[in-house]
Formats: sequence, structure tokens, C-alpha cells
Amino acid sequence: MAVSSDAEPLFVAFKKFSVYGDTKASGRELTGKAWAKLCKDCRVIDGKSVTGTDVDIVFSKVKQRSARVITYKEFQQALDELAPKRFKGQSKEAALQSIHKLVEGQEPTNVGVTKVAKTATVDRLTDASRYTGSHKERFDGSGRGKGREGRQDLVEHTGYVNAYKDAGTYDSKVKDSDK
Repeated sequence: MAVSSDAEPLFVAFKKFSVYGDTKASGRELTGKAWAKLCKDCRVIDGKSVTGTDVDIVFSKVKQRSARVITYKEFQQALDELAPKRFKGQSKEAALQSIHKLVEGQEPTNVGVTKVAKTATVDRLTDASRYTGSHKERFDGSGRGKGREGRQDLVEHTGYVNAYKDAGTYDSKVKDSDK
């Protein structure tokens, strides 16, 4: 796919949005969801002249009839469709340049991703030194989890019952009594 040097940053943005959130994506096709995210993250959707509905309509116009994705060429056509609508006071060429500037070099953002809460309550609840009963057995002295050893009773083939305090002292007791 031959891409001119001035459209290169545009293609890079297209590729980044096309693979975002989809492990099976090849980077050559953009889904409707990814197209909407691109328009939202790059501020093509302004809520006044261009809305989410407009973006979806343009996507439906440029894609093939039975297709669910658009190619890079169709992506450029979609930007051509949206440019005059987004930048009403400008000529078609100037509007196209302006919309390219919005999209070029952009990456998908992670808005709304849950952050780790650091409060006194969370610290108190996750402090392993305060655990009691069977929960206490799952952690070592430093508070690190023991993994499988802390969750399951592992059988020790020593001949003694689990948790017997004087395990391994039989020989010394028998030898002491024989003298």
C-alpha cells in the first residue's frame, strides 16, 4: 500500500486505532467502534457540528455494502466527508487539512480506566499482618502470598500427623530411653 509522505502520520494513526483493543486485528481495517473512538479521541466529534450519529452515518456511507470494516482508502473518504461538516467556514481543501491535523499522530486514549485506590480503608483491609484464622495461613511473615502452599493442605509423608509439634524427635526419644 503506497502512502505519500505527508499522509504517513495519518496512516500511523489509522493503524494504531485499528489494532486498539482487538488482539486479532491486522491493522489494515478499521471497525465502526474503532472509527467512532478515533473521531472522539481526535476531537473530530465536537458535539455541535459533528456528533456520534454523523460519524456512524459517514462510516456506513463509505464502507462496502456487506462489510463491517473500512480500509485506509475508505477511511480517507470518510475524513473527506466529515471535513466540510466539522470546519464549516473553511474551503474544502483547508477543512481537509484541518481534519488531517486533528487525526495525525494521535493514539487511542484510556479514558475511564479504573485506578488503584489508596486509602486507609484499603490499606487496613489488605494488610496481611492483621489477618486471622485460615486467612493468616495463606501469607508468610512479610505479607507475601504463599500460593498453592497457603491454599491447600499439602501432605507430608513423614509419618507424623499434620501440625504435630514434636515431628522428627522420635529417634532421639527412643535412643534416650534405651540408655
